[in-house]
Amino acid sequence: MDRRKFICAAGTLAVGLAGMGAASLAAAAPKQEGAPSLGGKTLEAALRARMSQRAYADTPLEEPLLLELLWAAFGVNRSDGRRTAPSALNRQEISIYVARKDGLFLYDAHAGSLTRKLGADLRARTGVQGYVGTAPVNLVYVADMDRVAGGTAEARFVTAGLDTGFISQNVYLFCAAAGLATVARTGIDIPILSKAMGLAEHQRVILAQCVGHPKA
Repeated sequence: MDRRKFICAAGTLAVGLAGMGAASLAAAAPKQEGAPSLGGKTLEAALRARMSQRAYADTPLEEPLLLELLWAAFGVNRSDGRRTAPSALNRQEISIYVARKDGLFLYDAHAGSLTRKLGADLRARTGVQGYVGTAPVNLVYVADMDRVAGGTAEARFVTAGLDTGFISQNVYLFCAAAGLATVARTGIDIPILSKAMGLAEHQRVILAQCVGHPKA
């Protein structure tokens, strides 16, 4: 089977949570009701649409859609608590923080919900680029370095970056399927952001990612 035929065949499973493939995989996951449909876009279609975008409409991201995105990113998709993205030795050491205009939230994958951590708008602090503060949502990926697999500090840092990359790509593909704009960013003043978020010493910011409706 050539590459194109393989991608087309795999695409029948659909991306993220579109179609029956995701529904069956997520039978034990705490999914939200009434989320917008992704229209059954195939894997090939999402891969062709995947891109980085840095201009966002000045409208909030709807809560059901945001929760579906977070489930696709790193939600629980099996009854044993495993997730939609892999992690080394299943340590699940990456937490997703959500910076919005109305505060900073932590995604609880097992409850399928957001927990408010701070009331301040930290969006502009999640990156050094000018457009960061205009995105309705900035995801901040934080590693618990005490839980990361690896025998040395360097190995643990590499592993945390790899595990974060899997999650970030899930977000990219979800956004491509749902018609959302996103870009992953490493341009972050980590000490300033960590202090603003109130992170502990063993927690390290690895990556941030803007998400929103594309600017017309």
